[in-house]
Amino acid sequence: MTDSSGSGDSVDVAFVGRANIDLTIHVPHRARPGRTAIGSPLTATAGGKSLNQAIAAARHGGRATLIANVGADTWGHQITTALTDAGVDTRHVQLIPDATTAAAIIEVTPDGESYITLALSPATELTPGDIHRAAAGLGTEAVIVQLDLPPEPVTTLLSHRRAPIIIGNLVPHPDLGPTLLAELDVLVVNQHEAAAILRTTAGNPLDAAVALQRLGPRTVVVTAGPNGAAFTHPHGSATLPAPAVPVVDTTGAGDAFLGCLALDLARHTPYPRPSAPPSMPAPTPSGTVALTRRHIGFPDGSTGSTAAASTTRPGFIGQLTQSRQSQAPQVGPPNPRRPTPRAQPPLRMPIHPR
Repeated sequence: MTDSSGSGDSVDVAFVGRANIDLTIHVPHRARPGRTAIGSPLTATAGGKSLNQAIAAARHGGRATLIANVGADTWGHQITTALTDAGVDTRHVQLIPDATTAAAIIEVTPDGESYITLALSPATELTPGDIHRAAAGLGTEAVIVQLDLPPEPVTTLLSHRRAPIIIGNLVPHPDLGPTLLAELDVLVVNQHEAAAILRTTAGNPLDAAVALQRLGPRTVVVTAGPNGAAFTHPHGSATLPAPAVPVVDTTGAGDAFLGCLALDLARHTPYPRPSAPPSMPAPTPSGTVALTRRHIGFPDGSTGSTAAASTTRPGFIGQLTQSRQSQAPQVGPPNPRRPTPRAQPPLRMPIHPR
């Protein structure tokens, strides 16, 4: 993942992580101890955090590639077909012989909440060698990595900067060196993941974002479901509301949000200045749109992850008009082609030069 200029193998965003099959059932309620809950017919669709995010970016008009392994079985081929149909580059998705593709068992309750158990496939986990092979000749503006992967491939990725923008997601693997978080330009987690990292209970997402930033990432985003999201970066912070929508299925909503956010950052979409006219329309967050879709299909009728419901205009970037810094300049993850701006003194937030 080198300089993306002039490369025939260049993309906007490279997603590094897992792909699996989602086995989804809608239930009237979760089964009580010793009892059985009767649910809907089972559906089997392509899923996984990184897959969802890659499809979201592709549906958003971006050039996305997925770096992941799946088994050379029926599920593995279903996953690669879904990715190809969604327009995601699959050159770095490896089919591992004699390996079983990972699966997520998803229960969806009437309120749209999802309960997920992931059955990992150790034989398909990424290795440092997979990272090196994918990096050879691949140009990209941004890399987003699942931090809960085995520490070796994540360390390989973060120790050797692979793109101008590095984004981390999820709770880091317990064996991942804590200092590696300082290599992230952006950390994106939900409020429960933030609480797990900080070893506390879920609280105010903005407070969590500020606390996480002290661990090293330059910018932190904490999503809070119906309560929107909070962000902090060296030039300001804010909490942004989420539009109210009828919730059908929350599966993949955060991935839809993150896939589109990563694409906006890769394209260096500027954060609007806080002085922008109040009448400026704020695009609908892609993750919110994903909530209104069932996990079994895309808006265009093709099968796959809920993340593909994110076909709206850029969402989170377009809403960063509530920054607390009234004179904040255009900011975003550091671009090697321009100097990194210094933090405004009142915020006293650490800056980690790249």
